[in-house]
Amino acid sequence: MRPLDWDEYFMAMAHLAAFRSKDPNTKVGACIVNPQKRVVGLGYNGFPMGCSDQSYPWDREGDFLETKYPYVVHAELNAILNSTRGLQGCSIYVSLFPCNECAKAIIQSGITKVVYEQDKYDGTQANAASKRMFRDAGVQLKKMDRIVEVDVKVLSEA
Repeated sequence: MRPLDWDEYFMAMAHLAAFRSKDPNTKVGACIVNPQKRVVGLGYNGFPMGCSDQSYPWDREGDFLETKYPYVVHAELNAILNSTRGLQGCSIYVSLFPCNECAKAIIQSGITKVVYEQDKYDGTQANAASKRMFRDAGVQLKKMDRIVEVDVKVLSEA
């Protein structure tokens, strides 16, 4: 196996962060990297601190307040909020193309490049809004040409 290139390496870190998500349907991870190739933020989709994973719904359909949508913090926003340094000129690696709300946070934080794998909401109005804002703000978009897969095994004995 050949060594991972930088994009593959940081996308693998985003996938590793996604393993922390308790969302049974969509596990998304994000990794923010500065121009010196140092990780400055990691995040995954989940509920805000203090909001129990057992007390809030993971449903995708039904009454709005009984679904996950009003409560979940997306991986990109968690990575921004968990960052250790200023994000001006940084890149974010994310397994799923950012929604319009995350696009706003990415732009406002100073991130200048988005590297993503999947764009399953391509063609939706929210996706078009994200792409328009990224274009107008000068944020570079790069779709990975290869899918990165991470396999984690936790052994019972060290």
